Parts: sequence; structure tokens; C-alpha cells
Amino acid sequence: MAEIIRAALVQQRWTGDKDSMTRAAVDAIATAASAGAQVVCLQELFYGPYFCQVQDSDYYSFTEAIPGGPTTNLLSDVARQHGVVLVAPMYEEEQPGLYYNTAAVIDADGSYLGKYRKTHLPQVQGFWEKFYFRPGNLGYPVFDTAVGRIGVYICYDRHFPEGWRALGLAGARIVFNPSAISRGLSHHLWRLEQPAAAVANEYDVGAINRVGVEPLGDNDFYGQSYFADPRGQLVGEAASDSQEEVVVRDLDMGKLAEVRDLWAFYRDRRPDQYGPLVQP
Repeated sequence: MAEIIRAALVQQRWTGDKDSMTRAAVDAIATAASAGAQVVCLQELFYGPYFCQVQDSDYYSFTEAIPGGPTTNLLSDVARQHGVVLVAPMYEEEQPGLYYNTAAVIDADGSYLGKYRKTHLPQVQGFWEKFYFRPGNLGYPVFDTAVGRIGVYICYDRHFPEGWRALGLAGARIVFNPSAISRGLSHHLWRLEQPAAAVANEYDVGAINRVGVEPLGDNDFYGQSYFADPRGQLVGEAASDSQEEVVVRDLDMGKLAEVRDLWAFYRDRRPDQYGPLVQP
């Protein structure tokens, strides 16, 4: 019998303040756990608005230490209480003035496993991320969790195939891509890129987006969070494009072995020919 992992994505709208947003996320984790979820991923910068729509240093106040900050500590307790693995994207302060767009990974026993820092940062109208963050410098870690090896890639990262491949080479079985994506130029790519990455790298992908128009700008975040399997097919339906939702799906790990044996992309790679791809 194939191994099944029940996984969840939390799609939310901005509540108006950090404390209520955090409480809403904790409630959503409880909802996912009550539905049997073993691993839960929250959206990008989950406890805040997507403040990168403006350039305002007041939002530096949303930073926290990871680990050791209040939200990481709270979510460690939540993970332990429900016995779930958590992926929690937050605004990290490494030291004053040195900030990252980061996701903490917490195991089902509440232990902090590590973090991923967003590598690729956009700097365009409505997505002023270089104002807030330093580019990630931790590479592409894969975390050994109660549900197996998982990886994280954050939002704009998804446009860059190299990180997806690095996570696959490191043994990731599920890769989560928490995001803040609005209607416009890249809308049509939302249903294209993550399933394509799942196929090319032969693992499951969880794509998370927020919903609603926030007071800081005109960005209309369109939700549609979903899981894609290694064949590039959605696992169930995508979430609503306007409503909050906890997406819970069963991921069949048996498909990974089946697809890797059938297509054998990792066997047929030619890294000896790829040198020019990493030249500036």
C-alpha cells in the first residue's frame, strides 16, 4: 500500500493587525489538524499584510528572531499540541537592519528544524522587496520531518528553475511555495509553473496564495492555492480565488517512485554539460 501524506495549505486574508492574523492562522492549523493533516504550510509573511506594496520603514517592526522569536515559539507549541509539521513564513531579523523573507520549519514534536530564506527578490511596482529584505544566503535546505523530507521555495523564487532542482537533488518529497500573488502579469503563470516544477523535479508541490485587496495597495490577491503531484496534475480542486480556505489533500508518495522509475529524469541529467548555466 502506497504511503499517503495528508497535507494542508492555509489561504487567508489580512485581518488588520498582527495579533489577530496570528490567532487566525493558529485556528486554521487546528482546523487542518482536525481534518487529519500531518503537515501544514502558511502563506508568505503570514502574520502581516503584504507590506511590500509600499516602501515604508515602519514595517521593519514586523521582524522577529528565527528561532527564538515569539511567533516561532508559539508555533512550536502549536505543532506539538496538534502533532503536525509546520512551515511558517515570517519576517526575520538576523540583527538590527539585516532582515530576510524567511520560512521556519517546525517538526511535529515542536522542535525547530531550520529555515529557508527567500533567494530571489523582486523590485517592481507593488513588490518592493529589496527595500525590506536581503537576498537569502542559506542555499536550498531540505528538512527531515515526521512526514519525510520537505523543502521550501518562496513566491518569486518559483520563476527560477535552479532552486526547484536543487531541492529535488537533496531528496525533497514535497516542496512548499508560499506566496503573495496578485492578478496581473503573472496570473496565468500560477497554474503553469508549479505543476511544471513538480513534473521536472518529480515531487509534490504545495502552492499557497493569500486572498483579498489590502489597504496598502491595489494588489488583488487571488488565492487559488493547490497541490500538484509529480505528474503535474492538481490533487483535487484549487482553492477559491476570493475566500479564505484550508486546503487539505492526500498526497500519494507512491507516485514519486513510480514517476522517477518511468521518466528517470535524475538518471538522465547531464550536469557535466551545464557549466555555462551558472556563469554570470
